[in-house]
Amino acid sequence: MTWIKTVPPSEASEELKQAFANQAHFYPPEYAVRVDAAEVNNENVEGAGIVSSHSLLPQTLYHAFSTYGTLLQDDLPLKRYQHEMIAATVSSLNRCFY
Repeated sequence: MTWIKTVPPSEASEELKQAFANQAHFYPPEYAVRVDAAEVNNENVEGAGIVSSHSLLPQTLYHAFSTYGTLLQDDLPLKRYQHEMIAATVSSLNRCFY
């Protein structure tokens, strides 16, 4: 859970809903599978913390996560599993749970 103020999807403005939806198009289909927050950290949290942490700035949310999504494209030199291994290693070294 993020420690900053966030806007849950159920309270999102139309602009924020569009930002959430539009940035998701850049990601592989597997990323569309919802992970229940209760399964991750035994809390009742609505929305993914890392994406929701940008919810006060919908355009920033869109551009930041769209950029990352384009870095996962299949036509780039690294394969998706290599991106995932790098991300998992960095998260582990930073002691992140996601």
